[in-house]
Amino acid sequence: MILVTGTTGQLGGAILDALTAHGAAPLASNRSGQDGTRRIDFDDPDTVSFVGVDTLVLVSAGEAEDDVVIARHETAITAAERDGVQHVVYTSLTSAGDHLAFALAHRWTERRLQHSSLAWTILRNGLYAELFGSLLAWSGDSLGSAFGDGALAAVARADLAEAAAVVATSPSDHVGRSYDLVGEPITAAQVADRLGVPLHSVSLAEQRSTLAEAALKPFQPAMLMSIFTGVRHGFLGGAGDELRTLLGREPADTVAVAAAAASLPFR
Repeated sequence: MILVTGTTGQLGGAILDALTAHGAAPLASNRSGQDGTRRIDFDDPDTVSFVGVDTLVLVSAGEAEDDVVIARHETAITAAERDGVQHVVYTSLTSAGDHLAFALAHRWTERRLQHSSLAWTILRNGLYAELFGSLLAWSGDSLGSAFGDGALAAVARADLAEAAAVVATSPSDHVGRSYDLVGEPITAAQVADRLGVPLHSVSLAEQRSTLAEAALKPFQPAMLMSIFTGVRHGFLGGAGDELRTLLGREPADTVAVAAAAASLPFR
């Protein structure tokens, strides 16, 4: 039996759909237990049971400070060890993202799994093309970017979900493997060209000021600024073939995916 955590989130939900498309019958879990899913809330250890689960797809429980995320992942991994889970597939962060402000909890979790009694596979996911597009800001008919001339080896969320499904449906083929799942590098200029609009550059100081005015959680501005500066200064543009290999096909056109995200009505 395969169980996916965090299925009310976009990645968890996409993994659930991908597993179903692969002919699996996965169990869904989330904090609310809504729509007949299993209620598993990592902040409430009494709800965390993986009894009967063979393969656990542990979707990173982010969107919090490091100590909170780490405590959630510790709860999940401890329960997996206790309840006889055979294999954990963890959705982590691309190797190139070590300097990002949200990398630490991912690397802690990888280390915890590697020293656990569980078989594991680590999916070091590249940053979403959808996120890249959504971080471009409209000003009239012009698109603004704090990414400078930097490129991001972006990945479509659906491709990452399918890669997770490939691993989870044949976990014995991927024991002890860490995959760097990144795409071909794309730039803000390419997205603007795809949309047929001008692009203007925004400084990091201007971007920080914009974030300060947004309704964000306290830890989010630093996370987002680390993405802007990481792309801008060339730290997140390295490509790789492991996503293509797992998918057995060419990944999605991430310029198109980013352009679709940038052209959403609220942007």
